[in-house]
Amino acid sequence: MYPNPRKTTSIRRLGGVDIAALKAAVMAIPEELWSAENADKPNRFEALDATAHIVFRFISNMRDWRSSYSRPLWAEWEPLLTPVLAAATTDYGYRNGVFPRIMLARMPAGGVIQPHRDANPAAKWPHKIHVPIQTNDQVQFRIEDQSYHITEGEAAEVNNMGVHAVVNGGDTPRIHLIFEYYDADQPEPEWLATLAAQQPA
Repeated sequence: MYPNPRKTTSIRRLGGVDIAALKAAVMAIPEELWSAENADKPNRFEALDATAHIVFRFISNMRDWRSSYSRPLWAEWEPLLTPVLAAATTDYGYRNGVFPRIMLARMPAGGVIQPHRDANPAAKWPHKIHVPIQTNDQVQFRIEDQSYHITEGEAAEVNNMGVHAVVNGGDTPRIHLIFEYYDADQPEPEWLATLAAQQPA
């Protein structure tokens, strides 16, 4: 299964977006909510280590990005998230863009996300985009053999098909808005039919 040829092979910087209102709300999230949402998250992957998540939207099937659903907090957070999502994806020019996965990820000071690829088939097609809500200059995002730093309020697509890892070497948490985005009008890949045929009834 080959990834979407429109995806970046390193990092694609999409420019700055206004995160002021979203950041104020994120920084006010009580610890109890972080704990409860992280305990109930659908994205449990060993490589994520101690990174906590609040998931607003997620895919229904790890093999297909075309089916997704909203989790309970989406209705409350949608007015804050939608302007940031729209601003971050303007550069793509898609008339019928879809956001199958949307979440906040909080990495503690000194935290590490182990080297990995997003191996599930549903991750091969959508763009994977990060918008730092809180960060520090000691956070490094490594893709293959190259390190990058994404500044607060900057949107950037990252290559999730390559081996990637993150280290927060600072003394403050790193909080990112992370989401996937794809063009519903883009012709579907030939391998999708084969994948669908392999799914259990």
